Formats: sequence, structure tokens, C-alpha cells
Amino acid sequence: MSYGHADKIARQAGPAAAGRDSASSEDDAYSGAEDGPGPEVEAEMRRRALIAATSLAALGRVVTSLGEVAELALPRTGDGVLPTRVSMAHVQAIEAVTEQLRALARRFGGQAEVFGAAAEHYIRWMQVPTTDAVQTRLGAALAELHTEAGWVCYTSGVDGTGYFTRALQLADDAGDGFGICNAAWHAGASLVRSGHPNDALKAFQLGQLMLAGSQPGKAKPATFHTDDPRVLAISARLDMSSAAAYALLDCPDQARRALATAQERWQQDTVYERADKDLNAARIHVDLGHLDTAEPFAATAARTFGEANRRDGAMAAVLLAELHVRTGEPRGLQLAHQAVTTVTELNSVRACWRLEPLVVALEARPGGDYRELARMARQVATRV
Repeated sequence: MSYGHADKIARQAGPAAAGRDSASSEDDAYSGAEDGPGPEVEAEMRRRALIAATSLAALGRVVTSLGEVAELALPRTGDGVLPTRVSMAHVQAIEAVTEQLRALARRFGGQAEVFGAAAEHYIRWMQVPTTDAVQTRLGAALAELHTEAGWVCYTSGVDGTGYFTRALQLADDAGDGFGICNAAWHAGASLVRSGHPNDALKAFQLGQLMLAGSQPGKAKPATFHTDDPRVLAISARLDMSSAAAYALLDCPDQARRALATAQERWQQDTVYERADKDLNAARIHVDLGHLDTAEPFAATAARTFGEANRRDGAMAAVLLAELHVRTGEPRGLQLAHQAVTTVTELNSVRACWRLEPLVVALEARPGGDYRELARMARQVATRV
């Protein structure tokens, strides 16, 4: 295993370094100079430094015979050796990493840097020889990873468009119909609430055309597996997000039709799916001006999202609090305080953005308590 030269040993470790010319530079120790320590001496130095650091952590002091504490260079892994051949086990590892990172993002928010590092690391595996079947599955797995990377960039306040475009290319090359629709939906969903509902609607419509089997001009049309439950789910999500775009575009009839279709198709196999459907429905009704209709959807979503989905649960709590404050409900102030506190515990720019309508609602209510909470909420909303 090779080690980078950027992080040098701060102090040489113990007797293994004795007798060296004190005038020699630190760089010589790792530059391969002839008078530097050989591999065996260097390995001994590193082991002694490790034991010394353990002694300091465990006992609060370094036992003299163990050597001296030293800061060791970290292994250089970014440009490590690629696999000699990619197998299905490699693809399954990417799929597992994607799912684990998605769970982290839903619980704590953020994770754009981690997703980005994973995407850049695993994309290099496309260069490695493999079978056609594995290559197809690898492309589909990487498309999903890049789609999620783009989404968490959006939730972190970073432009993730490049990840979405790469995901679409990967899915297209793999003939992965679901991957194309999934990337189109995530990309469009990031546009809806960023002030571009018209562009978002175009992305949703292209995804819906894919699902309908319309792929004119493609030499190799993408395929869908008829037994893949994700296909029906992505269809419902495209309809739901289309309803959101129509509502923002002041097209209430189209919004209501798309919402009704989405609720009919929506898969509710998991807690997250059930809560996400209700949260989206609540937002659409708010945009349509139906506050009384939106409230029970927001309340159900806030109750259903659990500890594993704190990011989205916080946004449901913010929306519920906004509705209670706007309609003058007695619990509005309490719900608002709880929602603002929850957002402060997350690493999510999008959750902070969601506070702005709540701030406006608080500022519109009379009373010092409302004004003070509005001030606090605005500080959180603008901290990014």
C-alpha cells in the first residue's frame, strides 16, 4: 500500500529513527532519497507511532519505550487500482452504497459531498472489462447513484444538474427505461420548487412519454421490466409532480386531474411512500389555495415520517405549522416553534428554504410571541 507525500510524519517515532542525520529534511523521509529509511524501517516507525498514539489515548500519556506520537500520512485511495474485472457483486455493492447513502440523507439531510465522491469513484468501473449483462446492470446502478447525487445536491443548495445529465446518459446507454424516467422526475422535481415549473413540466412530460412507449428516433429503445414495481411508482410520482407544476402555473383543472391520477396509482408499500404522497398532496392543495383540504394531509405526513426520515418529516412539520398559523389555530405557535427547532437540527438547505412561508405567516399575526418566533425562524431560514 502506498502513502501520499502531502501529509508528513510530524515527529519521527522513537528509537527506530535514532542515528539519522538531524539536518536531513522531512521530505527526504518520504521522497525515496537514498539515505531515507528503507521499507522495513518505515513500517517499524509507523507501527511504533500507532502504539504510541494508542497509549496516549488510553492512558493519557505515552509510555517511553513505545516511541513518540507522530502524525502519519494517510493512504492515497482516490487513484487506487481498479478491479481487474467487474462482476455482479461489484454492481450489487454500488446498489447497496446508494441505498445506504439515501437513508443517511433522509435522516440527517445533506450528504452531497459523500454522494459526489461515490459517484466519481464508481464511474471509473465503467472502464473495466466485464460481460454485457453486467455492463448493462452497472450502467443502471450508476444512473441511480448519479440521480440521487443530483437530488441531494439540490437539497443541499448546490446545482446538481451535471449529475442528472450524466444519469440520463448512463441510463440511455444501458437501455434502462426506469433510470431515464427516474432521472427525469428527480431533475424536474428540483426545478418545480426552484421557480421553474414550466421547465419541470417538460421533464415530467418526457418521462411520461417514455412510460407510454413513445421513443421515436431511438436506434435502441430503452426497455421496462413489466414485473418491476418501480415502474408504476415512478408513473405516479410523475403525475404528482406534474400536479405541483400545474398548480404553480395557475392551471387548477390540470393540477386536480394530475393529482387524482397520482393518488390512484401511488404505491404505498413503505412508511416513506405513504408519508411522501400525503406531503406532496398537501403542498399542491396549498398552492391551489385549499388550506382546509391541505391540513389533514400535512398532519398525516408529519405523524407518519419517523426518525429514519427526519429531513422530510421536518418539512411536513413546517408546512403543518404554516397552515395552523395562517388559519389562526391555537396550536399554531407551538407547532411553529417545534418545526423551527427541528430544522435547526438538520443539514438541509431545502428544509431551511421551506421556512420562508412560515416566517411570512408568523409576521402577519399580531403579538410579540409571533414576532419573536418569526425573527428566530428567519435567522434559520437565511443561515445558508
